[in-house]
Amino acid sequence: TPFQGLLGMLQLLDTAALSSAQHRQLKVAREPGSHLLDILNDVLDSARLEAGTLRLHEDPVSVQELAADVQALMTPPAAARGLALATRVDPALPSHLLLDGTRVRQVLFNLLSNAIKFTERGAVDLDIRADGPTLVLAVTDSGIGMDAATLSRLFQRFSQGDDSTSRRHGGTGLGLEISRSLARLMGGDIEVRSTPAQGSRFELRLPLRAAPAPAAAARPAEPQ
Repeated sequence: TPFQGLLGMLQLLDTAALSSAQHRQLKVAREPGSHLLDILNDVLDSARLEAGTLRLHEDPVSVQELAADVQALMTPPAAARGLALATRVDPALPSHLLLDGTRVRQVLFNLLSNAIKFTERGAVDLDIRADGPTLVLAVTDSGIGMDAATLSRLFQRFSQGDDSTSRRHGGTGLGLEISRSLARLMGGDIEVRSTPAQGSRFELRLPLRAAPAPAAAARPAEPQ
């Protein structure tokens, strides 16, 4: 969207020689801009899912690289809240799986972002393993947890627990609805277990399909 260009220019401007007050003002402009871009992307994804025009692009994906990408992106926001973030991959898993890596990352980023947002102390974990013919990517936190009433409406569009949750933590309530729709489009689902004040566990469950590692690109011939 055009917002990506706008945010890119704001980021570039932040590297200029500005006063401390101007840097603070620029930060105030960038943060709501980033939030609005997230909302726009969620709305666009929701519309494409509803219209049936969102297509998957499956390729061999390295499980270790996927976990490393997620760890690298989510460690800074976790560290900013004083949380430990651990990622574990079962070594018994095939090295490469047939997945839409972009959409799997999107769901994991959403689940991990929520886990970090709703956890004030402790840890957030991502555990990737096999459960028979199913790939399980489980996000566990030590956060505020949820009661049965909240769980019952968790995946409803624009629903986010209760009004106090929305005021304290922000968000639109679209992320989980989109994540479950993506999981089902990929032939799986998202399951949740949670207890108030004892944390939550979200499991992205997908078909486990081993794939051969992509062939290495041929090196150009050395000049004679």
